[in-house]
Amino acid sequence: MYFSISPAKGCGNDVPADEPFHNDYIMNLKRIWTIFQARNAEFFRDRAAFGWNFAFPFLIIVGFGLIFNGREFKQFKVGVFPSTEQIIHLADSTLPQAFQQDRHIIFVPIADRSDGEKKLNHHKIDLLVDAHSSTHAYWINDSSPNGSIAERIFLASFMAGHQIPEKGIIHGLQIRYIDWLLPGIVAMNMMFSALWGVGYVIVRYRKNGTLKRLKATPLTALEYLTAQMFSRIFLLMFTICIVWLGADLIFHIQVRGSYILLLLIFFLGGLNLCAIGLILAARGTSEEFTSGILNFISWPMMFLSEVWFSLEGSSPWVQTLSRFFPLTHVLKAARSVMSDGATFADIRWECGLLLVSTLICLSIAALLFSWNE
Repeated sequence: MYFSISPAKGCGNDVPADEPFHNDYIMNLKRIWTIFQARNAEFFRDRAAFGWNFAFPFLIIVGFGLIFNGREFKQFKVGVFPSTEQIIHLADSTLPQAFQQDRHIIFVPIADRSDGEKKLNHHKIDLLVDAHSSTHAYWINDSSPNGSIAERIFLASFMAGHQIPEKGIIHGLQIRYIDWLLPGIVAMNMMFSALWGVGYVIVRYRKNGTLKRLKATPLTALEYLTAQMFSRIFLLMFTICIVWLGADLIFHIQVRGSYILLLLIFFLGGLNLCAIGLILAARGTSEEFTSGILNFISWPMMFLSEVWFSLEGSSPWVQTLSRFFPLTHVLKAARSVMSDGATFADIRWECGLLLVSTLICLSIAALLFSWNE
């Protein structure tokens, strides 16, 4: 608070009592405006980051439009057997017309009942029906939340007084949805931690001059990147063990295979994701642009690697694209060990692919790496 003592009238030095406060207020606004202008100028000069803020949301929208091809996001996958063709001829089946025309249903061709039960057990489809059965036999996985809704839609499509469809039972131990979902959540957390914990951090080190000081030491680029990668994988594996232990205490997670093999899968997957992050960080100088590129990689990987839902019944090109993501092979191998008790021989191709691609990405990162901006 400011005070002023007014001089005698006529002295010519009258100063308003609130002028110091007024001047400080104006100066505060000027400083805020100066910093505001400086930060905007810095952002607009970084053309890559500026453009990416517009390109990334647009690419996400276009990507979802292409993947789902105008369909509603919430749909249920119904396996129909016997069917050896990609396109199912429902006109020849005994399924009710109301069920065939339901916009919430996607029909997936299934070769035979055993194949359909396996997909149903692994939550790749929500309902399995015999397309040519006079009793309209169907099967569901009682632990699937979507299966229960799909069953209600199927039963509601029959007219009153019609023969009640015959419900079948899946042979073998059913896989709970939480057992199918947990590897996806763990792998998703591993993906974000690996990409941002390596790629984004190294770019920040380069920007603030830390890497330039390290250049004066005998440390080589390959040694530095390898140390960064193994430091992050150590933290990743520690986090995975704690999260898995906590989930097991609450939900009693079912693992039919080896825990050691399961850890090996996540270890190789973590190394692969860290190596990808190193490539992005090899020469990056803009944290905003690097963040955009990391989002561009991680978001499609999260939705197309069957983290949350199966891609069964989606377009063939979508399923082909998903095979290029390391997270797809991590989850395929992990779920095989958990649900089917797979051995190393059963998942050797996934493990070999992750290891080879890690070495390739690490070598590329070392060749491209720059200590300076």
